[in-house]
Amino acid sequence: MKKGIHPTFYTDAVVICACGNTWTTGSTKKTIHTEVCSKCHPFYTGEQARIVDSEGQVDRFYRKLQARQSFVEQQKAREEARTSLERPIVELNLGNRATDALTKAGIATVGQVLALLEQGEASVLAIEGFGRKSLIDLKKALRNLGYQLPAAADEIAV
Repeated sequence: MKKGIHPTFYTDAVVICACGNTWTTGSTKKTIHTEVCSKCHPFYTGEQARIVDSEGQVDRFYRKLQARQSFVEQQKAREEARTSLERPIVELNLGNRATDALTKAGIATVGQVLALLEQGEASVLAIEGFGRKSLIDLKKALRNLGYQLPAAADEIAV
């Protein structure tokens, strides 16, 4: 064994915890400072409410949790806005002729269209300038946007 290359070993090294607990052990350092020991660690003490956060991990977790919650709320609001009954019929992209026919009949929102569809297809086809092709396009656009069509709209009127 070579002489002078090994560190000094202290058999009476003192370990000091942040909670105030101290004990002696053998080490190459005279004093050792720790943040957690078996007297204050939540796993050993059973105090799960006490969280030791030395690197901000708990705060980072709560920030991620808050970001997730706000994302879910935004998605929910976006979905509700997507199926809003106050949505203008212009956003359905039915074409100029069908949109103009509905506008002349006094129908400006999706809610009004759905109310008219509850009376049956014949009531929608009675609008001047609004034909079968426009009705098919209207139903398809409403279904694609997530609207639930009334049962009377599925009945085929000749």
